[in-house]
Order: sequence, then structure tokens, then C-alpha cells
Amino acid sequence: MQNLTIEVDFDRFPPEHTCDGDNISPRIRVSGSDAPYLAVIMDDPDDPTGTFTHWLAWNIPSAGEIPMAIPPEPRISHPFAAVQGMNDYRRTGYSGPCPPRGRSHRYFIRVWGVEKRLDLPPGAERGELEDALAAAATGYGETMATYGHKKAPEVPPETARGT
Repeated sequence: MQNLTIEVDFDRFPPEHTCDGDNISPRIRVSGSDAPYLAVIMDDPDDPTGTFTHWLAWNIPSAGEIPMAIPPEPRISHPFAAVQGMNDYRRTGYSGPCPPRGRSHRYFIRVWGVEKRLDLPPGAERGELEDALAAAATGYGETMATYGHKKAPEVPPETARGT
């Protein structure tokens, strides 16, 4: 399996890519793949309920970059044709980081090079995508960035007493 290099423009998610902002998918640069297609899984292994999936997408044309702001549609046609799956918010497409207040979480963006179009329906779930990737992936790489809401400011004691 080829080692892919995966890069985003940050180490900590800017608010525009989170539930605190516009919740738009980040630009992802991919190098080292000679496969015609890419697949993406973004997840949060620090979620208290277990690994939480934020994004599933496949049949992305391998062009060195997945642009920012992919529409949250099951089948996208712009800026390229691809298919997206059901995340753990029970939505299709990208849903950005939104951890509990006061805690920073790690978010892994995992990308596979894929030798053929995956025959999965829009809205497929993570297990289905992983099974298809086990048979068709020719390369893999990942990157990680963090995000945490700012802790709510503490109320000074004199304010709490009403003075």
C-alpha cells in the first residue's frame, strides 16, 4: 500500500470548519497517490461515546487536493462528482468538530487512494465504506488536528453575589 501525504492548513481547526462557525469542510492536500480516486473518513476518537465519525466521502477524483466547502449532499456534482455517506450526526456529508465545552479533541482526517469507483449508495455508513476500502484501497495517509471550545468564562465572585 502506498503511503500518502495528507495536509490541511492548520493544526487546530479554525471556527469556520466547526459547529462554532460555518461548518464547512477543510481543504485537504493529498500527495503520493497514483490511484484515480480518493476516499475520506474524518473522525474523533476522543468522543465520550467512542469514535465519532464526522465525514465519509468516496469516488473523489484524485487531483492532489480536495477543495474546501464540499456541499453536504449525498451525491455531489460540484466542484467534482463524488458520493458522501452518513456521519454519526445522522447527516450526509461533512459535520465539523463540536466537542463538549472545555475539552479539546483530536480529529483524524484519513484518506485512501482507491483503484476503482466504489459501488456504494449515497448515505452508506462507515462499516460499508471500510469494507469496500479493504478490497480496493491502494494507498493510505492521515493527518490530525485538534479543536476545543473555549471554556466559558468564570463569573467573578462579586458578580455571582450580585454586587
